[in-house]
Amino acid sequence: MRVLVAPDCFGGTLTARAAAHAVAEGWRAAAPADELLLRPLADGGPGFVDVLHSALGGTLRERTVTGPLGEPVRAVWLEHEGTAYVESAQACGLHLAPADRRRPEEATSRGVGELLAAARDAGARTAVVGLGGSATTDGGAGALAALGATPVDAAGRPLPAGGGSLARCAGLAGRPDLGGLQLVAAADVENPLLGRHGAAHVFGPQKGADDAAVRRLEAGMAHWAEVLAAATGREVRDEPGAGAAGGLGAALLALGARRESGADLVRRLTGLDAAMDRADLVVTGEGSFDWQSLRGKLVTAVARGAAERGVPCLVLAGQVSVGRREAAAAGVATAYSVAEHVGSVAASLADPTGTLTALAADVAAQWSR
Repeated sequence: MRVLVAPDCFGGTLTARAAAHAVAEGWRAAAPADELLLRPLADGGPGFVDVLHSALGGTLRERTVTGPLGEPVRAVWLEHEGTAYVESAQACGLHLAPADRRRPEEATSRGVGELLAAARDAGARTAVVGLGGSATTDGGAGALAALGATPVDAAGRPLPAGGGSLARCAGLAGRPDLGGLQLVAAADVENPLLGRHGAAHVFGPQKGADDAAVRRLEAGMAHWAEVLAAATGREVRDEPGAGAAGGLGAALLALGARRESGADLVRRLTGLDAAMDRADLVVTGEGSFDWQSLRGKLVTAVARGAAERGVPCLVLAGQVSVGRREAAAAGVATAYSVAEHVGSVAASLADPTGTLTALAADVAAQWSR
């Protein structure tokens, strides 16, 4: 049987490449005669640049930029045939803000703007920005500041970094300098900027925001949306993907970015469709298969492609909270939980590679011909 193994990363424990190899190891142990094709993927979040570099080649450009906590961090972007691929998580990712140091109202996306400036200065014509996995909820204010448009208060003073100060924003000092750079926002989610499905309410708690902080961030985002509209003439607060990466999506859309599903973009650039054409079975996965997975994330893009070809698609995830009916509607034949397979979340996290390999072996024994 021809089995396509095409997972996303397992948030904070396994890269997409490591997850693919873990699944392949388990599958080969149980079904050695099967032909495996590995296509590690990303949907705009962590691993975006690594996956595209593996598929496209090109040149990795390294730069030290401002991290989410204001400290310097190392980040790379990919240059390929005039296009720069930028991964927001490399500059402001949640993994760069340890749990005991997270400051959700102060975290900044400035480093993403610095990466875009580097791509602009290198002569790139287009910048594709992978959105997801951020520690920030600043609406992209930090990124705009790095590009020359500084958020200021009523007295014209630059605001402190982070979304916590945006309620006091009176406007932008300066204009963002893109130098003709065309932007593409590769969003991993479809969430709008505001409301119960927006950046603050959905993702703020994951970044350390308590209820009071979420309310303050929501108020700041609402005001920031008005500032962006006044400065750019574009109303983006309700646009799908505006809430991605802590509202960074909103800033990019306001700058004229074209939004594209990160999952669909990676699917196209990695040749996933051609690989699915040859597959008898597709295996994908991620850290948590939950309701957010059904809102434009990678596993559903993979499942949709498999369903179009009448090929069964399996999800192997650290945890599964999507019901069978919802999973089936998304094109998923069956979803398997590593935590359930080994008895607990703690056990799965203690050995993420080994437990995923063991689950894959059991799944192969069930599905291989």
